[in-house]
Amino acid sequence: MRVPQLRMEATYARLAISTTPARLDITQPPAELTIEQPPAEMHITSVPARLTIDQTEAWAAVNNKHVFELIRDGVEDGRQAVLNFIERAAIQGDELMRIENGGHPLADQAAANSEGPPLEFNIALVPPSFSVKIGYEPGRLAIDWITHAPRIDVKPHEPIIRYQRGAVQIDLAQRPSLHIDVVI
Repeated sequence: MRVPQLRMEATYARLAISTTPARLDITQPPAELTIEQPPAEMHITSVPARLTIDQTEAWAAVNNKHVFELIRDGVEDGRQAVLNFIERAAIQGDELMRIENGGHPLADQAAANSEGPPLEFNIALVPPSFSVKIGYEPGRLAIDWITHAPRIDVKPHEPIIRYQRGAVQIDLAQRPSLHIDVVI
């Protein structure tokens, strides 16, 4: 005898999952940058060096003097000659005033007045040492800078953000079922 049998066929449920990934785009526009550098100002002050050479004494030693100095020397020599003459005339007048003391004052005075002073000869180096005077003042240089700070202008831009949401979609791809048969 046959016993009835149950035959079961089951179909399981199947899910269909589809996803759309999220998307994020970030774009950063560059900032606008403006830099301006004003030029520096430079001021230079200079005092030039000064060299002075005074050779007046060296030229005077060879009798090459300026005309005003020659006149001044001539005036001084003339003044001294007049004073010497006045002195000699006073002394000789005193001698003649005392002629009674004896001697030969007229003959002595005539001999003294007729002869010039003795001539002097000398050998000298021209120009004499240290007759040229040299003076030197060093120059000076002053440099002043006036600097200016740079002018910087920055205009930033906000980032551009684009976002697309992701999605998950779940569907039932196959429904579950249970089929039961009785087999004899």
